[in-house]
Amino acid sequence: MSSKYLLIASSEPYTGKSATILGIAHQLQNKGIKLGYGKPIGTCFNPLDNLGDEQDLQFISQILKLPESQLKSPLLLLDEKTIIEHLGKESNYQDQLIEYCNSIDADLTLLEGAGNLTQGNLFHLSAPEVAEKINASVLLVVKYEPLLIIDQILAAKDVFGDRLIGVLINSIPHEQFDILENTIKPFFKSRNIDILGMLPTDRLLQSVSVRELVSQLKAKVLCREDRLDLMVESLTVGAMNVNSALEYFRQRQNMAVVTGSDRTDLQLAALESSTNCLILTGHTPPQQLILARAEDLEIPILTVDFDTLTTVEIVDQAFGTVRLHETIKVECVQNLIEEHFDIDLLLQKLHF
Repeated sequence: MSSKYLLIASSEPYTGKSATILGIAHQLQNKGIKLGYGKPIGTCFNPLDNLGDEQDLQFISQILKLPESQLKSPLLLLDEKTIIEHLGKESNYQDQLIEYCNSIDADLTLLEGAGNLTQGNLFHLSAPEVAEKINASVLLVVKYEPLLIIDQILAAKDVFGDRLIGVLINSIPHEQFDILENTIKPFFKSRNIDILGMLPTDRLLQSVSVRELVSQLKAKVLCREDRLDLMVESLTVGAMNVNSALEYFRQRQNMAVVTGSDRTDLQLAALESSTNCLILTGHTPPQQLILARAEDLEIPILTVDFDTLTTVEIVDQAFGTVRLHETIKVECVQNLIEEHFDIDLLLQKLHF
């Protein structure tokens, strides 16, 4: 194996591994390093997808403009059916893993780990097993949680040992930067763990596109289907009287407003505020004046079959688990990494 390997791993899903890869890859490509990308276990796919359809793989290869020789489809797509089928069998993919990595033509291959440090254990493809088998260095990505990150990082150090060459901490509230810089970072340095990056919380990265909401809600688009790339940063439920609603709406930005399809007053109030998407529950079609106004203001209106509570739960969940599949977010994360990640120290640790 002539290439060097950097495994981007995390202790839990949705910490920003793909975002990290896109951010550091941009920096590495600018330095002239020939990069490869692989994701041994596919975790982001639809039930009918083939191995090559894994969505992170598709998106990352497209953004990084990698030829086929420099990227690999997953060895397996991890769903319930695959797991059940392999129970009781000897499912050791480690020899395939070596072939998989050998076939990527690159000086440095970025490998994306599964959702946490144990996922893939059944197939001997958990992050620690992958790192051990191909002699990979490891970059751990954690989301800032004051009560969790210290134990998560220490546990990862126990698991990976000297393979853990650094940590990136994501989604840090601005008021927490001082304690991280002056207390937590030196503590880890004393344990021989380098914090290579500390990324502040960013509203755009936490946002979700209207297109994603349409998909999650199985919604019907009533107007402005051409504006589904608008980004939604907050969720508001329109259930109060219209005066209270107006005051509330004015305090928010780039909202999705969920309200009853019969509440024309609230719909109008929402459209005149910083609303990027109106989501109607109930089975009454909206009045023509609402559709006309939304058309003029270029605001998509969605209608859903769910009740308000279920709709809110689905949208809330979308905010917490949205993947980085919008180009506007890629630029944002590349800028954040450029500003807040020590790429030169990473290269030094990788012996480049």
